[in-house]
Amino acid sequence: VPLSQIEMTQEQRVSTGMKELDRVLGGGIVQGSLVLVGGDPGIGKSTLLLQVCRNLAEHKVKVLYISGEESQAQVRMRASRIGAVEPNLLLAATTDLSTALGLIEQCKPALAIVDSAQTIVSQEVDGISGGSTQVREVASALIDTAKTLDIPVLLVGHVTKDGSIAGPRTLEHLVDVVCQFEGDTETALRMLRAVKNRFGPTDEVGCFDMSGEGIEEVTDPSGLFLSSSNSADPSPVEGTCVTFTLDGHRSLPIEVQSLVTKSVLPTPRRAANGVDANRIAMLVAVLYRHGNVNLLANDLYISTIAGGQAREPGCDLAIVGALASAAKSKAIGRTTCAIGEISLTGQVRPVPRLEYRLREAARLGFTTAVVPTLRREIAIPGLSIVQVDTLQDALGAMLR
Repeated sequence: VPLSQIEMTQEQRVSTGMKELDRVLGGGIVQGSLVLVGGDPGIGKSTLLLQVCRNLAEHKVKVLYISGEESQAQVRMRASRIGAVEPNLLLAATTDLSTALGLIEQCKPALAIVDSAQTIVSQEVDGISGGSTQVREVASALIDTAKTLDIPVLLVGHVTKDGSIAGPRTLEHLVDVVCQFEGDTETALRMLRAVKNRFGPTDEVGCFDMSGEGIEEVTDPSGLFLSSSNSADPSPVEGTCVTFTLDGHRSLPIEVQSLVTKSVLPTPRRAANGVDANRIAMLVAVLYRHGNVNLLANDLYISTIAGGQAREPGCDLAIVGALASAAKSKAIGRTTCAIGEISLTGQVRPVPRLEYRLREAARLGFTTAVVPTLRREIAIPGLSIVQVDTLQDALGAMLR
């Protein structure tokens, strides 16, 4: 059929009741699609999906939750904790694929959740549960059922030690959407990002907060990665500098903190948290060669706030600013941010989507931004943009 003769149809989507999840999915779950949700054990995958069931069931929508990992009583306990006990939420505990497919065909829910792909077993093929053959068969059968009955299915997937989806690679090719649920078990912050999405973008990120009552949305995560004293105490502190990094379509402020002490060890200590250690070694050398700041014989401790990640090159300027501030005992203003990449020659290089970052800085109350030389002028009300070409110029603008 000629492509020009094919009629375009608007796909029907089901809202999950969580704006952050809908954002990642591209506006909701498409009817008849299979969404694979992966993440580390205990990160909150089952809790997140059970809350989606609650949101839909509260609006008199029939939802089917099939658990192959927990008994009905165990799921009931978790549902009670997060307030998901609803008459329209149907629960089944089985590991047999034929039984699960029969339940979906019999109930015809608006949404079906299967937890998880590695625990469901098909009697028609050989292999142990979680094996490549079984996982492929389970995914294929669920896709056929979803497309035939036009019912969206959310499928939970286990991950390997390196964080990738467990099972054959064809599993990710078969499904329509692959979502990765990430987070540090030491913090309550959880991030959901789409690795693959046939119906929307793959650069959107959803932010959630893990609590005793379940998972809550964080619609504006801007203040998560700044120290509380940033708003409570307006006086500047030595060794800190704020930058803005991109995570998907979001621009997030990241506060970099550093501590510089005289080393008593033959080899000075370098400790980094949330920052690339190899990048730190390079920036220390550039500071010595082009910034006249000698930190080669010092112990250096660099960290970010609340598990934020300052690993992209655009964070270089804030890292060297924090190190120089700690070394020279000169504080950088609380309302000053620094965005830029530093090359080995000491030049400050441009970063992508700089205007988007600067607008977010102005929205959060920053008044000064130290950035690379602009290719075109950017005017943002309330924000003074200081353009620099070299590391020396940048340090002079930050450490006044």
